[in-house]
Amino acid sequence: MQMKLLDGKKCAEHLVADISLKVAGYVASGLRKPHMTIILVGKHAPSESYVKSKIVSCEKAGFEGNLIRLPEEINEAELLERIHGINNDQTTDGLIVQLPVPKHIDQQNIINAIAPEKDIDGFHPTNFGRMTLGQKAFRPATAYGICKLLQFYEIPIKGKHCVVIGRSNIVGKPISIMLSNDFDIGNATVTLTHIETPRELLLDETRRADIVIVAVGIPGFVTEDMVKPGVVLIDVGINRLENGKLVGDVDFENVAPKCSWITPVPGGVGRMTVAALMINTLMAYQNNFNLA
Repeated sequence: MQMKLLDGKKCAEHLVADISLKVAGYVASGLRKPHMTIILVGKHAPSESYVKSKIVSCEKAGFEGNLIRLPEEINEAELLERIHGINNDQTTDGLIVQLPVPKHIDQQNIINAIAPEKDIDGFHPTNFGRMTLGQKAFRPATAYGICKLLQFYEIPIKGKHCVVIGRSNIVGKPISIMLSNDFDIGNATVTLTHIETPRELLLDETRRADIVIVAVGIPGFVTEDMVKPGVVLIDVGINRLENGKLVGDVDFENVAPKCSWITPVPGGVGRMTVAALMINTLMAYQNNFNLA
Protein backbone atom coordinates (compact mmCIF):
# COMPACT_ATOMS: atom_id res chain seq x y z
CA MET A 1 0.00 0.00 0.00
CA GLN A 2 1.35 3.39 -1.03
CA MET A 3 0.81 6.20 1.48
CA LYS A 4 -0.22 9.50 -0.12
CA LEU A 5 -0.18 13.02 1.30
CA LEU A 6 -3.32 15.13 1.54
CA ASP A 7 -1.52 18.28 0.43
CA GLY A 8 -3.39 21.24 1.92
CA LYS A 9 -1.13 23.72 0.17
CA LYS A 10 -1.91 22.32 -3.27
CA CYS A 11 -5.65 22.13 -2.59
CA ALA A 12 -5.79 25.62 -1.08
CA GLU A 13 -3.96 27.12 -4.04
CA HIS A 14 -6.43 25.46 -6.42
CA LEU A 15 -9.44 26.79 -4.49
CA VAL A 16 -8.05 30.32 -4.18
CA ALA A 17 -7.14 30.43 -7.87
CA ASP A 18 -10.72 29.45 -8.73
CA ILE A 19 -12.04 32.20 -6.43
CA SER A 20 -9.75 34.77 -8.05
CA LEU A 21 -11.22 34.00 -11.48
CA LYS A 22 -14.73 34.56 -10.18
CA VAL A 23 -13.72 37.80 -8.48
CA ALA A 24 -12.04 39.05 -11.65
CA GLY A 25 -15.31 38.51 -13.48
CA TYR A 26 -17.30 40.43 -10.87
CA VAL A 27 -14.82 43.32 -10.89
CA ALA A 28 -14.86 43.40 -14.70
CA SER A 29 -18.63 43.84 -14.52
CA GLY A 30 -18.20 46.97 -12.41
CA LEU A 31 -18.51 45.63 -8.86
CA ARG A 32 -16.05 46.36 -6.06
CA LYS A 33 -13.71 43.66 -4.77
CA PRO A 34 -14.75 41.42 -1.86
CA HIS A 35 -13.53 42.89 1.43
CA MET A 36 -12.33 41.03 4.54
CA THR A 37 -11.55 42.84 7.80
CA ILE A 38 -9.44 41.20 10.51
CA ILE A 39 -9.19 42.52 14.07
CA LEU A 40 -6.06 41.51 15.98
CA VAL A 41 -5.96 42.34 19.69
CA GLY A 42 -2.53 42.46 21.33
CA LYS A 43 0.61 40.60 20.30
CA HIS A 44 0.47 36.82 20.03
CA ALA A 45 3.09 35.16 17.80
CA PRO A 46 0.89 32.35 16.37
CA SER A 47 -1.91 34.85 15.69
CA GLU A 48 0.52 37.11 13.83
CA SER A 49 1.43 34.17 11.58
CA TYR A 50 -2.20 33.22 10.95
CA VAL A 51 -3.20 36.79 10.16
CA LYS A 52 -0.32 37.19 7.72
CA SER A 53 -1.43 34.05 5.89
CA LYS A 54 -4.99 35.37 5.65
CA ILE A 55 -3.88 38.73 4.24
CA VAL A 56 -1.64 37.03 1.65
CA SER A 57 -4.52 34.75 0.62
CA CYS A 58 -6.81 37.77 0.28
CA GLU A 59 -4.38 39.27 -2.23
CA LYS A 60 -4.19 36.02 -4.20
CA ALA A 61 -7.99 35.73 -4.24
CA GLY A 62 -8.41 39.30 -5.47
CA PHE A 63 -9.91 40.51 -2.18
CA GLU A 64 -9.27 43.66 -0.20
CA GLY A 65 -7.77 42.63 3.13
CA ASN A 66 -7.85 45.08 6.02
CA LEU A 67 -6.02 44.43 9.32
CA ILE A 68 -7.01 46.45 12.39
CA ARG A 69 -4.51 46.18 15.25
CA LEU A 70 -5.82 46.97 18.72
CA PRO A 71 -3.82 47.19 21.97
CA GLU A 72 -3.71 44.32 24.47
CA GLU A 73 -5.26 46.48 27.18
CA ILE A 74 -8.38 47.44 25.19
CA ASN A 75 -11.50 46.69 27.24
CA GLU A 76 -14.37 44.52 26.06
CA ALA A 77 -16.79 47.42 25.59
CA GLU A 78 -14.35 49.23 23.29
CA LEU A 79 -13.76 46.09 21.24
CA LEU A 80 -17.51 45.47 20.95
CA GLU A 81 -17.93 49.05 19.73
CA ARG A 82 -15.37 48.48 16.97
CA ILE A 83 -17.15 45.27 15.95
CA HIS A 84 -20.53 47.00 15.80
CA GLY A 85 -19.02 49.69 13.61
CA ILE A 86 -17.75 47.11 11.12
CA ASN A 87 -21.08 45.26 11.25
CA ASN A 88 -22.70 48.45 9.94
CA ASP A 89 -20.04 49.03 7.25
CA GLN A 90 -21.58 47.97 3.95
CA THR A 91 -18.16 47.79 2.26
CA THR A 92 -16.98 44.95 4.53
CA ASP A 93 -18.22 41.50 3.55
CA GLY A 94 -16.45 39.37 6.14
CA LEU A 95 -15.18 40.07 9.66
CA ILE A 96 -12.76 38.02 11.74
CA VAL A 97 -11.68 38.71 15.30
CA GLN A 98 -8.50 36.67 15.56
CA LEU A 99 -8.68 34.26 18.49
CA PRO A 100 -7.62 33.96 21.21
CA VAL A 101 -8.39 37.40 22.63
CA PRO A 102 -6.80 38.60 25.90
CA LYS A 103 -8.10 36.86 29.03
CA HIS A 104 -9.92 39.94 30.37
CA ILE A 105 -12.26 39.80 27.33
CA ASP A 106 -15.08 37.23 27.12
CA GLN A 107 -14.41 35.37 23.88
CA GLN A 108 -18.00 34.18 23.45
CA ASN A 109 -19.33 37.74 23.79
CA ILE A 110 -17.02 38.74 20.94
CA ILE A 111 -18.14 35.84 18.74
CA ASN A 112 -21.80 36.63 19.43
CA ALA A 113 -21.30 40.31 18.57
CA ILE A 114 -20.21 39.68 14.98
CA ALA A 115 -23.13 40.01 12.57
CA PRO A 116 -24.05 36.50 11.31
CA GLU A 117 -23.94 37.71 7.71
CA LYS A 118 -20.29 38.78 8.18
CA ASP A 119 -19.25 35.82 10.36
CA ILE A 120 -16.87 34.11 7.93
CA ASP A 121 -15.27 32.10 10.76
CA GLY A 122 -18.65 30.35 11.13
CA PHE A 123 -18.61 30.54 14.94
CA HIS A 124 -21.74 32.63 15.56
CA PRO A 125 -24.59 30.57 17.09
CA THR A 126 -26.84 31.46 14.15
CA ASN A 127 -24.43 30.04 11.59
CA PHE A 128 -23.51 27.06 13.76
CA GLY A 129 -27.19 26.25 14.28
CA ARG A 130 -28.01 26.54 10.60
CA MET A 131 -25.03 24.34 9.73
CA THR A 132 -26.22 21.73 12.23
CA LEU A 133 -29.66 21.71 10.60
CA GLY A 134 -28.14 21.31 7.15
CA GLN A 135 -29.16 24.81 6.06
CA LYS A 136 -27.08 27.30 4.08
CA ALA A 137 -24.64 28.99 6.43
CA PHE A 138 -21.02 29.96 6.89
CA ARG A 139 -19.44 26.73 8.12
CA PRO A 140 -16.65 26.81 10.74
CA ALA A 141 -13.54 27.35 8.65
CA THR A 142 -11.20 24.59 9.85
CA ALA A 143 -13.89 21.92 9.67
CA TYR A 144 -15.05 23.20 6.29
CA GLY A 145 -11.45 23.18 5.07
CA ILE A 146 -11.14 19.52 6.04
CA CYS A 147 -14.27 18.73 4.03
CA LYS A 148 -12.93 20.56 0.97
CA LEU A 149 -9.59 18.72 1.29
CA LEU A 150 -11.31 15.32 1.37
CA GLN A 151 -13.47 16.38 -1.58
CA PHE A 152 -10.44 17.59 -3.59
CA TYR A 153 -8.70 14.22 -3.24
CA GLU A 154 -11.96 12.32 -3.85
CA ILE A 155 -11.76 10.44 -0.55
CA PRO A 156 -14.93 8.31 -0.17
CA ILE A 157 -17.01 9.52 2.79
CA LYS A 158 -20.51 8.10 2.33
CA GLY A 159 -21.07 5.10 4.57
CA LYS A 160 -17.55 5.23 6.03
CA HIS A 161 -16.76 5.00 9.75
CA CYS A 162 -15.17 8.26 10.90
CA VAL A 163 -13.74 8.84 14.39
CA VAL A 164 -13.14 12.41 15.59
CA ILE A 165 -10.79 12.89 18.55
CA GLY A 166 -11.52 16.20 20.30
CA ARG A 167 -14.83 18.04 20.76
CA SER A 168 -13.89 21.71 20.45
CA ASN A 169 -16.41 24.14 18.99
CA ILE A 170 -13.80 25.11 16.37
CA VAL A 171 -13.01 21.65 14.96
CA GLY A 172 -14.32 18.53 16.69
CA LYS A 173 -18.01 19.33 17.04
CA PRO A 174 -18.52 20.95 13.62
CA ILE A 175 -16.57 18.34 11.62
CA SER A 176 -18.49 15.53 13.32
CA ILE A 177 -21.75 17.23 12.33
CA MET A 178 -20.66 18.02 8.77
CA LEU A 179 -19.42 14.54 7.95
CA SER A 180 -22.54 12.89 9.36
CA ASN A 181 -24.91 15.38 7.72
CA ASP A 182 -26.38 15.11 4.24
CA PHE A 183 -24.10 17.74 2.68
CA ASP A 184 -22.31 17.51 -0.68
CA ILE A 185 -19.65 15.66 1.29
CA GLY A 186 -20.93 13.66 4.23
CA ASN A 187 -23.24 10.78 5.13
CA ALA A 188 -20.53 9.08 7.17
CA THR A 189 -21.11 7.25 10.44
CA VAL A 190 -19.28 9.45 12.95
CA THR A 191 -18.08 8.75 16.48
CA LEU A 192 -17.04 11.81 18.50
CA THR A 193 -14.50 11.06 21.23
CA HIS A 194 -12.91 13.38 23.78
CA ILE A 195 -10.85 13.66 26.96
CA GLU A 196 -13.41 11.70 29.02
CA THR A 197 -13.58 8.80 26.56
CA PRO A 198 -12.05 5.75 28.28
CA ARG A 199 -8.79 4.68 26.67
CA GLU A 200 -10.12 1.20 25.88
CA LEU A 201 -13.17 2.63 24.10
CA LEU A 202 -11.04 5.14 22.19
CA LEU A 203 -8.76 2.38 20.93
CA ASP A 204 -11.71 0.21 19.98
CA GLU A 205 -13.17 3.02 17.89
CA THR A 206 -9.97 4.26 16.21
CA ARG A 207 -8.85 0.74 15.30
CA ARG A 208 -12.10 0.21 13.35
CA ALA A 209 -12.18 3.66 11.76
CA ASP A 210 -11.83 4.29 8.04
CA ILE A 211 -11.12 7.96 8.74
CA VAL A 212 -9.57 9.45 11.88
CA ILE A 213 -9.57 13.21 12.54
CA VAL A 214 -7.55 14.36 15.55
CA ALA A 215 -7.51 17.84 17.11
CA VAL A 216 -6.30 17.65 20.71
CA GLY A 217 -3.10 19.71 20.78
CA ILE A 218 -0.94 16.86 22.11
CA PRO A 219 2.18 16.00 20.06
CA GLY A 220 2.22 12.39 18.89
CA PHE A 221 -1.12 11.54 20.51
CA VAL A 222 -2.15 9.13 17.74
CA THR A 223 0.27 6.21 17.62
CA GLU A 224 0.77 3.30 15.25
CA ASP A 225 -1.18 0.85 17.41
CA MET A 226 -4.32 3.04 17.33
CA VAL A 227 -5.19 2.72 13.63
CA LYS A 228 -5.80 0.01 11.07
CA PRO A 229 -3.94 -0.36 7.75
CA GLY A 230 -5.37 1.86 5.02
CA VAL A 231 -6.81 4.50 7.35
CA VAL A 232 -7.26 8.11 6.18
CA LEU A 233 -5.76 10.37 8.84
CA ILE A 234 -6.45 14.10 9.22
CA ASP A 235 -4.08 15.77 11.70
CA VAL A 236 -5.36 19.18 12.81
CA GLY A 237 -2.77 19.68 15.55
CA ILE A 238 0.03 22.23 15.31
CA ASN A 239 2.47 21.93 18.19
CA ARG A 240 5.88 23.56 18.56
CA LEU A 241 8.49 21.39 20.29
CA GLU A 242 11.33 22.75 22.43
CA ASN A 243 13.70 22.46 19.46
CA GLY A 244 11.36 24.70 17.45
CA LYS A 245 10.05 21.94 15.19
CA LEU A 246 6.35 22.01 14.27
CA VAL A 247 4.56 18.69 14.67
CA GLY A 248 0.96 17.52 14.71
CA ASP A 249 -1.09 15.33 17.01
CA VAL A 250 0.04 12.22 15.11
CA ASP A 251 3.31 10.31 15.44
CA PHE A 252 3.79 10.86 11.72
CA GLU A 253 6.96 8.85 11.18
CA ASN A 254 5.50 5.63 12.59
CA VAL A 255 1.82 6.09 11.69
CA ALA A 256 2.14 7.30 8.09
CA PRO A 257 3.26 3.93 6.65
CA LYS A 258 -0.09 2.42 7.76
CA CYS A 259 -2.16 5.17 6.11
CA SER A 260 -3.65 5.33 2.64
CA TRP A 261 -3.80 9.13 3.02
CA ILE A 262 -2.46 11.47 5.69
CA THR A 263 -2.10 15.23 6.13
CA PRO A 264 1.37 16.65 6.72
CA VAL A 265 2.13 19.19 9.47
CA PRO A 266 2.75 21.87 8.43
CA GLY A 267 1.20 22.06 4.98
CA GLY A 268 -2.05 20.29 5.69
CA VAL A 269 -5.15 21.53 7.48
CA GLY A 270 -3.79 24.99 8.34
CA ARG A 271 -3.72 26.08 4.71
CA MET A 272 -7.23 24.70 4.23
CA THR A 273 -8.59 26.79 7.11
CA VAL A 274 -7.50 29.94 5.29
CA ALA A 275 -8.91 28.68 1.98
CA ALA A 276 -12.26 28.04 3.67
CA LEU A 277 -12.26 31.62 4.96
CA MET A 278 -11.82 32.80 1.37
CA ILE A 279 -14.78 30.62 0.29
CA ASN A 280 -16.93 32.03 3.09
CA THR A 281 -15.92 35.61 2.25
CA LEU A 282 -16.83 35.10 -1.40
CA MET A 283 -20.20 33.74 -0.28
CA ALA A 284 -20.78 36.79 1.94
CA TYR A 285 -19.91 39.04 -1.00
CA GLN A 286 -22.21 37.13 -3.34
CA ASN A 287 -25.00 37.40 -0.77
CA ASN A 288 -24.50 41.17 -0.56
CA PHE A 289 -24.84 41.58 -4.32
CA ASN A 290 -27.41 38.79 -4.83
CA LEU A 291 -24.93 36.91 -7.01
CA ALA A 292 -25.27 33.41 -5.59
